[in-house]
Amino acid sequence: METISPQVLRQLIRDKYGSLESAQKNGLAEDITRLQNGEPLAYVIGWIPFGGLKIHLTSRPLIPRPETEWWTTELMYVLDTRGMSKPFRLLDLCAGTGAIGLSVLARFPHAVVEFCEIDSEHAALISKNIGENNLDRSRSKIARGNLFTPFFNERFDVIATNPPYIPESRNLEPSVRDFEPPLALYGGKDGLSLVRTIALEAKDHLTKGGELWMECDVENIEEARDLVREGGARSTEIRTDQYGRPRVVVGYYP
Repeated sequence: METISPQVLRQLIRDKYGSLESAQKNGLAEDITRLQNGEPLAYVIGWIPFGGLKIHLTSRPLIPRPETEWWTTELMYVLDTRGMSKPFRLLDLCAGTGAIGLSVLARFPHAVVEFCEIDSEHAALISKNIGENNLDRSRSKIARGNLFTPFFNERFDVIATNPPYIPESRNLEPSVRDFEPPLALYGGKDGLSLVRTIALEAKDHLTKGGELWMECDVENIEEARDLVREGGARSTEIRTDQYGRPRVVVGYYP
C-alpha cells in the first residue's frame, strides 16, 4: 500500500471536507484507504481546479493535467491578443470534463462553445460543470458522438482537443493505468489513430483562417505535426508546455 504524505492529506481535508472534524465524521478513513490503494487524489476529492474553475470528476473522466491547463491558457492569450470581442465558435473535441471549452466559455462573453464527447456520462458531467461554475449555458452545446460525426456541415473558428494519444504498448503508472479510462488514454498501436482522423477531417470543420490546437504525445508529436500539415493546414507549429517539452500542434488553415 502507498504511503500518504502529510501534504496530500492536508489537501484532501481542505478541498473535500473543509476541516479535520468534518473529515473524521464523513469518510476520511475510507478516503485514506483509497489513496493507499493508488487511486488518484483528484478522484478521491471529486474535483480539480482548472483555469480558475472547479472541474468536477464524478463520472471519472480523464483527469485534466497541468500541461493541458497551460496550453489552454496560451490559447486564450492568443485569442485575447486578437481582440475577440465579436462572436466566435470553438469546438472542444474529445471533451472529457469539458475543462478546455469551459475555460473559454468563462473567459470570452461572446464565445459560443460546443463540446463533443463520446461517453454519455462524461457528456452529462460537462453539463454539470457548466452549471456548477455558473457559466452561460445559452452559449454552449454538448454533442455526443465520435469525433466530428455530430457536426456534418458545421464549422468552427477554433478546434481545441486533447485526444487519446498514448501508444497501447506504453507502460503507464498504476495510478493512471488502473483508474483512468482507457478510452481517453490510448490512441491505438502507435498512439496516432485519432490524431490521424482529426488531422484529416479538421479542415472540413474550420472557417476560413481557422485554427486547430491539438495536444499530442511528446514522442510522436513531429509525426502528428506532419499529419496536420498533410491534412490541409496552411502552416503548423509545435508549442511547448511549462516544462519545455513539445506538447501541442497548432495548425493554421487557409
